[in-house]
Amino acid sequence: MNGFSADVTDSTCRFILNVTCVSAQGQVAAIVGFLDGFHCYIDEFSVFDDPQTTRFFVRCEFHVPQPKRMDHETLSEAFAPLARQHAFEWTIFDARVKPKVLMLVSRLDHCLIDLLHRWRINELPIDIVGVVSNHRDLEAMVRSHGIEFHHLPLTPETKPAQEQALVSLIERTRTELVVLARYMQVLSSDLCTRLAGRAINIHHSFLPGFKGARPYQQAYARGVKLIGATAHFVTGDLDEGPIIEQVVERVDHTYTPERLLAAGRDMERTALARAVQGFIERRIFIHEGRTVVLR
Repeated sequence: MNGFSADVTDSTCRFILNVTCVSAQGQVAAIVGFLDGFHCYIDEFSVFDDPQTTRFFVRCEFHVPQPKRMDHETLSEAFAPLARQHAFEWTIFDARVKPKVLMLVSRLDHCLIDLLHRWRINELPIDIVGVVSNHRDLEAMVRSHGIEFHHLPLTPETKPAQEQALVSLIERTRTELVVLARYMQVLSSDLCTRLAGRAINIHHSFLPGFKGARPYQQAYARGVKLIGATAHFVTGDLDEGPIIEQVVERVDHTYTPERLLAAGRDMERTALARAVQGFIERRIFIHEGRTVVLR
């Protein structure tokens, strides 16, 4: 069980409860009964019972009607005995809290610009604690948004020290989510392990057929009929992490490599934004190397 503290967005007591456990009867009734006992109003209740793993997943969004008040700590302490009784793995989140997000980028700016726009119009209610890059190309743009920019140039010799600087930054800012918005560097296995379940990357969906440089040129040469983008959690196995979101588009022989690239950029933006939104809305569960995303 854990919770996060940050800037509060409004005065309404709103929470999200995530539960996963071995499938058994009575679990929904237990959760609903608990919330009813605290006079909570359920706004959204999503479940998935996985017959392959006999694992049960719950996401419940609820609020405490005014003028009643309920704080995160009191609610969590009250839920703990019920969770032990049913062997729940659980987290209660204060939905008013903006998750702290750190973004990593190299030179390509389309995903970062899209996320910053969604953040500026509050479509993504997040607290951006900074942007890290191994280049200075986007520094002026980032600072124009009033966001701190961190230049951590990388070479094979400096990579261990710079990754430690990144870890220190994550810890100092209490970052909850790291977003690789076209960060063109491979994270070390140690760093991937440290960030397990809280680092999201975006990639064109040509894997494993078009690995390496110039994937859209490779796709053009093979006459592809379908292209896409995949947002996934970062793991030590490059581009093999649990998939969160995928966007695809049909194409044909009239698409030049440049047109394929433009379509790919659009899909990368969309897939990454949806993945980040799913994370901050606490919709994503990771189990046995795959995700359950409760819409």
